[in-house]
Amino acid sequence: MEAYGEGDGLPMYKLMIVDDEPTVRFGLRSYFDWGAFGIEILHEADDGDVALEAVARGMPDIVLTDVRMPNMDGIRLSKAIRERFPQVKIVFISGHDDADYLKSALQVSAVDYIFKPVNLLELRKVVERVVAELEMEKTERLLAQDMQLKLKESMPLLREKFLLSLIQDGLAKPERIRERLEFLGLQLPADATYWVIVVSVDDSADVFEARSERDRQLLSYSILNVCQELIGRYVGGYAFEHRGGEFVGILCARPNDPEDDLEERLFKLAGDIRDNLQRWLKLSVTIGIGDRAAHLPGLAASYAQAREAADRKWYLGKNRIITMDSLETEAQSLYRFEHAMIERLVSVLKAADPDQLKEALNELFDGLSRNRRDGLKYGRNVGLQVLLLAGQLLLELNAQSEELETMEADIWERLLRQETIGGLRQLIEAYLLAVCDGIREKRNGKAHNLVERVRAIIERRYADNELTVLQIGKEVYLTDTYVSLLFKQETGKTVNEYLTQVRIEKAKELLRDPQYKFYDVCYAVGYADPSYFSKLFKKMTGMTPSAYRKLLGGEGT
Repeated sequence: MEAYGEGDGLPMYKLMIVDDEPTVRFGLRSYFDWGAFGIEILHEADDGDVALEAVARGMPDIVLTDVRMPNMDGIRLSKAIRERFPQVKIVFISGHDDADYLKSALQVSAVDYIFKPVNLLELRKVVERVVAELEMEKTERLLAQDMQLKLKESMPLLREKFLLSLIQDGLAKPERIRERLEFLGLQLPADATYWVIVVSVDDSADVFEARSERDRQLLSYSILNVCQELIGRYVGGYAFEHRGGEFVGILCARPNDPEDDLEERLFKLAGDIRDNLQRWLKLSVTIGIGDRAAHLPGLAASYAQAREAADRKWYLGKNRIITMDSLETEAQSLYRFEHAMIERLVSVLKAADPDQLKEALNELFDGLSRNRRDGLKYGRNVGLQVLLLAGQLLLELNAQSEELETMEADIWERLLRQETIGGLRQLIEAYLLAVCDGIREKRNGKAHNLVERVRAIIERRYADNELTVLQIGKEVYLTDTYVSLLFKQETGKTVNEYLTQVRIEKAKELLRDPQYKFYDVCYAVGYADPSYFSKLFKKMTGMTPSAYRKLLGGEGT
């Protein structure tokens, strides 16, 4: 066995020597190298009663005691130590003629014994065994402490796991529920009134995927903090994250809560959660509320209802609070995307008629809106079929273009993220209208059609002072350089020259009406600087806005 020393940085064990013979105590103290085993002598005593008092004061790790002493012998001492300080290791010292007496002494769980006169080699072996036992107990103690620390650190995860099991599977072992709740520190009485709410982040894929992992975790933590704080303010219960973008609240009525205003407070809580997430985190959420559960086993059913209610954002829209009893209960007709609708869409796309296309989409999405249960999944499926249909038609007509390919790839990615039927309709309609344009371009010439589309965008957005050729290019899925080139070739003017012309013509119309101030006209046609507008107007018309108004007989302002 290696020697222990203070220089090794090892902990010292404390030893007490108890013997009524001074020479024995002196010999044990002086002729054995205790420091080599990491042991220091804490105290000496000449009798058991003195030793017991010293043990209580100094708490040694090892007591080396004689068996026979006048007042309190080693057996009585060891029994008293064992009762009060069971961790102390006891080693007996005994004469050879006390062998039978020693056997009964060992029944008090002494570690070992040594016969007098003490043999140092024998003492060394006994000390090695005692120290080894102390080291093993210390290792076990540290391991237990480490496990306790890890258990404490993992407690939030264990609580979340348990709460998830409540909403998914109910109570697997209801007879142990109280024990588990006490262990986890959860205040969920078995017979209280409960509700489950589901807080679903709108457009969650876009919200979370645009962030780094650190920012995603911070956002989830912030959402939970808002939900938990408000739940504690209105009722009792716990909030936790179930899956990406979905947070669950288990709400528990407090014992003294008046029964008649519980539901009112529940709706106010949901409203405050929605408003606070919008205010502090700039998040839109849809909240589904499940039916009341009279006890813990009813949480799974309440969660299923809350989740279904939140999913109804598909046709009710986002940023809402939805309960199951607020939904339509009448039998709903089941709509299916069938051959007749496919033929109609193909027909209007081939005709490149946007008005007929919108009518067909109205019919399609009116039907999809009637599919309340599983509507989201089926609606996305239909959207994918429509994209495939349009893509196949473009190939057949040889009308595919780089612009449409880029748009199609973008829509494929965005389609599965749509959470409402309105969002899906907007996405599909924008693409199919572009397909109509592509087919019409194939027939009439691309450049001419592009010019008309640019003109339409300018007509619609001329009042936007941030409108640029780059933005126009993005809207038609082409580079700004390509748009500028084609527009100049077809019209003889640049896009900016045409934009300025449209704005000045609109300004002329407004100047005819004296009720408009000059700066109102400036802002209304897309200019943020009245001075710049006045100079540009003069450059284009040969006169200032004020002179133009006077020429028309209006009042200058």
